[in-house]
Amino acid sequence: MSLADKVLAVNNDLPIRTDQPVHSGKVRSVYWLTPEDSARLIKEKGYDVAADAPLAIMVISDRISAFDCIWHGENGLSGVPGKGAALNAISNHWFRLFREQGLADSHILDIPHPFVWIVQKARPVMIEAICRQYITGSMWRSYTKGEREFCGIQIAEGLKKDQKLPELLITPSTKGILKGIPGVPEADDVNITRQNIVDNYQAFNFRTLEDIDLYEKLLKEGFDVISDALGKLDQVFVDTKFEFGYVTDSQGQEKLIYMDEVGTPDSSRIWDGPGYRDGIVVENSKEGFRQMLLSHFPDPDILLNKDRMDERQALARDNDLPESVLMAVSRTYVDIAEKITGQKLVLSDNPKAEIIQILKEQYGLVD
Repeated sequence: MSLADKVLAVNNDLPIRTDQPVHSGKVRSVYWLTPEDSARLIKEKGYDVAADAPLAIMVISDRISAFDCIWHGENGLSGVPGKGAALNAISNHWFRLFREQGLADSHILDIPHPFVWIVQKARPVMIEAICRQYITGSMWRSYTKGEREFCGIQIAEGLKKDQKLPELLITPSTKGILKGIPGVPEADDVNITRQNIVDNYQAFNFRTLEDIDLYEKLLKEGFDVISDALGKLDQVFVDTKFEFGYVTDSQGQEKLIYMDEVGTPDSSRIWDGPGYRDGIVVENSKEGFRQMLLSHFPDPDILLNKDRMDERQALARDNDLPESVLMAVSRTYVDIAEKITGQKLVLSDNPKAEIIQILKEQYGLVD
């Protein structure tokens, strides 16, 4: 069996019973279950959700996206071996810690397979909540151009690249295109201020003003839980993205939960502690892949300039990256997953066949 066969690159063609189109994102595909299957599983498995809650099967892939494009390698390698299983294992670990430490639940109800989550439909808060503990990346690039205000927060003069910030910064941006909010451009991923959220909390899908405080509390506490755990592994938690939504439990109580993924190499920057203390940034996250792409191509502006999106997509489509590059990324993901979870990551020879078998035999979701 070739390496390419072990990679789950296409994850939107599984024969899972659904009466809606499959939603395929950059990395995950979502299969909404029929109302009958949702109700049956809630009853059979005893999930703590409303009896009529819509459920979905969320299947991760091994695809790798960067700079808003999907990349592939030579020899038919359409993804990164082990990446999907690593991402899910890491998220599962942090979500469980959050729950055990009394922070909040997540959208995940069940984990039938390392690539698969059964999730409940949440009403998403339309914010990508980004926490920053160090100044690097896009924030550093803006800082070098003289910007000193980020999302309404004033930043001190004299900061150096990659240094720790005096406090954890929350720099939110819009999730999707929001219309009719004063002072907020109608575009995806636009930086916003806390005041923007307070003034228009319902437009961002918050139920109450108080929930803004709760979301910030869950952000900071979630960041600290991950940062402390990574610190014990001599890893530096640099920055991350959180997403939130509302669900209703079996008692009819509405609650704010964590959703999407948390503390993964895709959604966060994680640095090697010994390297950082020696003044060298060693990335244990997707940032290393981004940096490689910037040095791999002769004109990195294509990757950084949003006005050159057509050229960028052509670059991703027409270039087979060396297999060695994708295997180096694989090692980064698998190694950090095994460090965080303390368990060996077992990689499947044929994940698609395994998923179909489990969902058929144990969940009755494949005809």
